[in-house]
Amino acid sequence: MESLNLEIKSYLNRTPKSEKMHRRASKYLPGGSSRDASFFAPYPIFIERGSGTHIFDVDGNQYLDYMINATSLILGHSHPEIVKALKKQIEIGVSFSGPTDPQIVLAKTLTERIPSIEKIRFTNSGTEATLNTIRLSRAFSGKSKIAKFEGAYHGSHEYVAVSVSPSNSDLSPDFTNPVPEYPGQPKSILEDVLVLPYGDSETCEMLLRKYSDQLACLIMEPVSSNFGYLPASPDFLNLMRTLTSELDIVLIFDEVQSFRVARGGAQELFNVVPDLTALGKLIGGGLPVGAFGGKNELMAFYDPTISDGIKIPHAGTFNANPMTMVAGQVVMNHLTEDSYIRINQLGDSLRHQLESVFDEIGFDTQITGIGSLFGIHFSSDPINDYRSIIKSDQELKKALFFGLLNEGILLQSSCAGALNILSTEETVNQLINAVRRVAIRLKNY
Repeated sequence: MESLNLEIKSYLNRTPKSEKMHRRASKYLPGGSSRDASFFAPYPIFIERGSGTHIFDVDGNQYLDYMINATSLILGHSHPEIVKALKKQIEIGVSFSGPTDPQIVLAKTLTERIPSIEKIRFTNSGTEATLNTIRLSRAFSGKSKIAKFEGAYHGSHEYVAVSVSPSNSDLSPDFTNPVPEYPGQPKSILEDVLVLPYGDSETCEMLLRKYSDQLACLIMEPVSSNFGYLPASPDFLNLMRTLTSELDIVLIFDEVQSFRVARGGAQELFNVVPDLTALGKLIGGGLPVGAFGGKNELMAFYDPTISDGIKIPHAGTFNANPMTMVAGQVVMNHLTEDSYIRINQLGDSLRHQLESVFDEIGFDTQITGIGSLFGIHFSSDPINDYRSIIKSDQELKKALFFGLLNEGILLQSSCAGALNILSTEETVNQLINAVRRVAIRLKNY
């Protein structure tokens, strides 16, 4: 694709120091990387610093950051109050072999805000959070099989690393073949995972009823991150809640990213309360974090004070470390009702303007998202599940991604992104104007 090649050529000319650092990194790290989400070929930009809404690479290029570390930096980069809180904490200790007050403060905040959570435990990643919700569901229900949606990402542990990014050739018409995510994945994993079609009420109900006596849980994102932050329809969410309640299947909401759409997360916004919730990203203020919680009856399985002993061990050297806890509390203090209203209205405006720009220039696109989240897809058909995503024009999406990098805009490589509370009409206009310039170039190549 000529337009993609020309944008990559321009990118290479702008980032020689990043290329040099990538070659150096590749001597010690496989492919020069430790994180798939931040890597893209031929090499990613190497970042020197961040400030507010911007990051700066080692070549001196400035980028308006709409990736904001996979949506986690909702206060922007190096927020002065987070910096102050971390400086204060680092002087008295970064981690200890015992609990501290900051974990109580953040736990209280989260349990008061999130409808499904009466008790909560902290981890160091969203992956650990979803892993523990599944483990708890199995212990509580006495069943082993789990259900997830095709194309959904819930971290990197075994049972959710199924049918995350299958190729077209791996997709069956009736959704009966769970697809391993990597070579050598045990067949026993696949036997314990039921893959469902996102948004297909009839098929989902049929499959959940068929396997209900084996299913411990259904794990889902109420806003699907892999589909460009596509929100599930309220009717579909309500059906999943009704069915799982009727069939004694634990309903898990993965709100690692969707928690940012409302004060109590997507579950508050849609008024659908799951049994368990997994959290991560923004609740750590930019530091590694995860959390999971639910009703007292469920979370008692992790309680070390119960008379018959703890049912599920849960260790972690840095769980609830005070550095993460104090940074996370700063974030929560800033996420007021007014801040959600403002940032979500700005997100509505951004998505509308993106639609207008692509219509104006003559591209068939679908703009997805909700609240402060958005995704761009080159397709004439609606985006409603994983299969509609992979049918969209991926080469054109890559060209847009590199074109925006050349314009000083960083999105996720999937051309999805997020606002932060420092975003303004001006920063939105910068993105819209950059999209217009790149789209015109792509049209004219």
